[in-house]
Amino acid sequence: MSKSVELADLIRARAGDAPPVLGLILGSGLGHLAEEVDGVAIPYSDLPGFPHAGVSGHNPKLMIGMLEGVRVAVFGGRVHYYEHGNPAEMRLPLEILRELGCEQLLLTNAAGSLREDIRPGGLMMLSDHINFSGNNPLIGEPTDARFVPLTAAHDPDIRARLAQAAKDEGIELPEGVYCWFSGPCFETPAEIRAAKIFGADAVGMSTVPEVILARFLGLRVAAVSVITNMGAGMADEQISHEQTKAIAPMGAAKLERVLRRYLQQI
Repeated sequence: MSKSVELADLIRARAGDAPPVLGLILGSGLGHLAEEVDGVAIPYSDLPGFPHAGVSGHNPKLMIGMLEGVRVAVFGGRVHYYEHGNPAEMRLPLEILRELGCEQLLLTNAAGSLREDIRPGGLMMLSDHINFSGNNPLIGEPTDARFVPLTAAHDPDIRARLAQAAKDEGIELPEGVYCWFSGPCFETPAEIRAAKIFGADAVGMSTVPEVILARFLGLRVAAVSVITNMGAGMADEQISHEQTKAIAPMGAAKLERVLRRYLQQI
């Protein structure tokens, strides 16, 4: 029995057999959204082999239950590449999500904006991404399934539904390209200028590996960034993780409204 099957069975024993309609991975400063789920909380530490989210601002537990009448599986935090140097750290959680019968995944993150019209406290939906780090979670995968097409990696239908949900709530949700840097240090002003030349609209330290893994596993996926700062050199602010955690709840409140409306549409 594979580890993902074993852990999926453990989760069903605690939370019931019904498959979640939507999986949700929460980024820095967004972990409190997990508390909005009416269901069962399973600490990551109760799931043998499950990667531990060691970054402050994350909520390391899996919540399975109901939100707006829809069964969801919410990961209160993620492991980042910069914690262990392994871009495939989130493969097991996503394999478990698939074993539970989930077909849709929504990723969230905290990001820095490269656009003057997308300011801290706002949201940006990912239309595409740039793997600036050069790392890939499928390196070492022995099967031909590793050759994953990413032309429409960010699901157009989910994005359209999220856009409609945001419109219904009167919340701006511009689309843009997210550029993944490995972290953990923040980008330099020169790197920000380079990312802008490449066509990036925001930068961050997560999400891209999970998008790749989700598509590899056959999950439909979309992602939304909560903007917590402007890119290095674009403002006088001193970029820090504390700033990320302080600003994220402003965008998280908007994101929660969009997410609830999206679930109501489902």
